[in-house]
Amino acid sequence: MKKDFVFTSESVTEGHPDKLCDQISDAIVDHFLQKDPFSRIIAECAVSTAVVFLAARFASNANIDFSSIARKVINQVGYNEDAFNSKTCSILTSLQELPEEEHVCFDERELTDEEIERIPAKNHVTVFGFACRQTPAFMPLPIWLAHKLARRLTSVRHQRILPYLAPDGGTQVGVEYRDRRPYRIHGITVIVSQNNPPASGGPYLKRLQDDIRETVIDVVFQDEEVKPDEGTRIFINSEGLFITGGPSVHAGLTGRKNAIDTYGGYARHSGAALSGKDPSRIDRVGAYIARYAAKNVVAAGIADECEVQLSYSIGLSRPASVQIETFGTGKITDEKIAMLIEKHFDLRLAGIIKQFNLRYLPSIIKGGFYRKLASYGHVGRMDIGLPWGLTDKAYLLAEEK
Repeated sequence: MKKDFVFTSESVTEGHPDKLCDQISDAIVDHFLQKDPFSRIIAECAVSTAVVFLAARFASNANIDFSSIARKVINQVGYNEDAFNSKTCSILTSLQELPEEEHVCFDERELTDEEIERIPAKNHVTVFGFACRQTPAFMPLPIWLAHKLARRLTSVRHQRILPYLAPDGGTQVGVEYRDRRPYRIHGITVIVSQNNPPASGGPYLKRLQDDIRETVIDVVFQDEEVKPDEGTRIFINSEGLFITGGPSVHAGLTGRKNAIDTYGGYARHSGAALSGKDPSRIDRVGAYIARYAAKNVVAAGIADECEVQLSYSIGLSRPASVQIETFGTGKITDEKIAMLIEKHFDLRLAGIIKQFNLRYLPSIIKGGFYRKLASYGHVGRMDIGLPWGLTDKAYLLAEEK
């Protein structure tokens, strides 16, 4: 196992075409669940120059205006230029309504433990959860910083601190580790697009670089313990100005940013998309319970790093396999941690939905819930009260370590 290394993670803004697709897909999920909490829905989206394509399979009592939802998200993200905007883009749909028996399969609130045990996963998947002590959110430092930079890019655009920025942007942070601990910032890359060329009021490259350095990078690292130093390589639009960006320049697709959605590649993640699925999909909610377990293990002081692997099979309510990796930081064996997780965490599909109240969060939280996850990560969020972000089981694990 490497002790000294450099690790780099990237993030993108909410205007990146892939993230735009994730937000549209999850906004559709929110709308279905707000009107009918027992909706079954899988929604996928693709965008390109002036075109949005929506594919959805659903079983629900709700009536949803797919095109209206997509146009609203596009407008809120900030695409209002001629090249791509909510009013003039063409929206194509491929919709399939599932048989009625696919609708209300179970109400987890009314089930006994024995009945929960009889509800199997309907797809097979291996999911991962990870936690470490590198940040207050128990997340790896590279993805934590990359997300902070991306969020700040969006913030200075919405607040009109840098009004010339377009919605599409990306960030990358490289962290140098010594003895598996963050030691220094190796490199920072920021790529942003702008609405207008210099001749039409947009900034020249030097001004853009100075603006990003002052209002984004310096602000983000102001309160960070590990800061850029004289040797940190900083690249801001190193290939020049990017005008407009977004779907008119590169296409987008739901579920294509899984590393950004989770741990930035520092830990493993499922190959399945997280966005665009209702809570009955174990490939989505399984990733949430795995993170919940990993975070509680670290919070309990049992390990400084913990990766939880859950393998689900069709027809089984519980994972066929629970594997733990603590990368040599565990205070007890990985096998003992796996036993504690199986004892104290309900890893069954219906149990996860019930514990996290996943059918009703879109109605409880203003503006919906799942769309908020579609940008800046499904885990490690400190701006949203995620039920899988709690450490309420840490004391149970600590008592038995």
